[in-house]
Amino acid sequence: MDIKEEKVLGHAVMDHWYYVSKGRALRMFLGSQPVEEILDVGAGSGVFTRQLLDSGFAQRGVCVDAAYDANHVETHNGCEISFVRRVDEVPQKLILMMDVLEHVDDDIRLLREYTDRMPLGGRVLITVPAFQLLWSGHDVFLEHRRRYTLSHIEKVAQQADLRVLKGRYFYGGLFPLVAAKRLLDRFQLSAGRTEAKSQLKLMPSLVNNALVRIHDVERIFLFPFNRFAGLTAFCLAVRS
Repeated sequence: MDIKEEKVLGHAVMDHWYYVSKGRALRMFLGSQPVEEILDVGAGSGVFTRQLLDSGFAQRGVCVDAAYDANHVETHNGCEISFVRRVDEVPQKLILMMDVLEHVDDDIRLLREYTDRMPLGGRVLITVPAFQLLWSGHDVFLEHRRRYTLSHIEKVAQQADLRVLKGRYFYGGLFPLVAAKRLLDRFQLSAGRTEAKSQLKLMPSLVNNALVRIHDVERIFLFPFNRFAGLTAFCLAVRS
């Protein structure tokens, strides 16, 4: 998760339509195999771990992020979340890498750093920003190295000795509008007419709730089949 984006949205991040919708898509994508504990890599404030704990999908979470000032433990709705700068072992049977791999030069190496140590049969859920066509000042601001297609992120998982279970795009309904906006933004950025910045903003409650509902519809009717276009690529893989 992008800490820079969290700083832009502040405490409202848990209720922001983008994170609410992505969290609901995450829960649906994982299916009906709950786990005792989640390892959330590059977790930031642990938004997605908190959402999975709220849904009853897991009982505990371990959030690891080198950006933390110090290790600490929090209680979220009766569930324990450990926030640590690094882990020595990976006993968890579910790893989340939510918008992490695009930040490093060697994405396969970072993925293997965790998946090589997880139990056989353990799963990893990866999300990454989709389509290089959408590259803009938003990516520059967040210090991304690249954007991915589904085939690209699935190949990364396979090169890390994982077996891909499924891959889908999300936020497909927004793709045409965002593509047009990002192309304009990229032109303005190259011409020096704008600066690199996050395009996620706080919305009025009515608009925020409407966007959540719109993506609820997409999650139910389009997401299960969407290998065509979207803003985010989801990939679920298993160590076998």
